[in-house]
Amino acid sequence: MPGVRDTVTSRYERPMAQVLNSAREVLSRTGTLTGDDVINNAVSAKIDNRSVWVTVAEVEPLVTEVKVRVRSSRGTGDLALASEIDKQIALGLVVTP
Repeated sequence: MPGVRDTVTSRYERPMAQVLNSAREVLSRTGTLTGDDVINNAVSAKIDNRSVWVTVAEVEPLVTEVKVRVRSSRGTGDLALASEIDKQIALGLVVTP
């Protein structure tokens, strides 16, 4: 939907595999995983009747970009939940050595 703000983008100084694993852990802990695309480095889930997509991409060596997108069943964006998931992914990276 045009004009809908539903995505939070962050960058982390961590390897892509580590960020992707953190995203998987967060989504499986907070909701139900619905997809895990290893080719496109994307994970999807359902959390509180909302669809969540997390896409991970390597920007440069050891710098990884994460995009968290959340939409309700009506197609409205949920930036608050997207921000919370992004924060949980970041916390998972801090805990992981």
